[in-house]
Amino acid sequence: MTKPVLYHNPRCSKSRDAATLLQANNMEYEERLYLKDVPTEDELRELIDLLGIRPYDLVRQSEDVFQKKFSKRHPTRFNWIREMVKHPELIQRPIFIHKKRAVIGRPPEKVLDLL
Repeated sequence: MTKPVLYHNPRCSKSRDAATLLQANNMEYEERLYLKDVPTEDELRELIDLLGIRPYDLVRQSEDVFQKKFSKRHPTRFNWIREMVKHPELIQRPIFIHKKRAVIGRPPEKVLDLL
């Protein structure tokens, strides 16, 4: 059985809150610091499938890099997966994966839906 994974940025309060909730519920998980250990295009495709969303829905539009480089791009006519690999700060966080299901932890309590 695969260990649950939390895509995590410790500098993000929502990510820290999600980690705290998982720890409070005695959930063992692998912490994936996605800004350092950047997901591959295949991993992002799999993650998007697990989430049941479009690639654009995983993009953090509030990030500076989005505002400067991508705000004029059409959501469905651009390779967002490739750009998230190049600019992992664009990836929504936190993301929790457990038992072949995934959820974006916004609000952080959503991670508890998979327990």
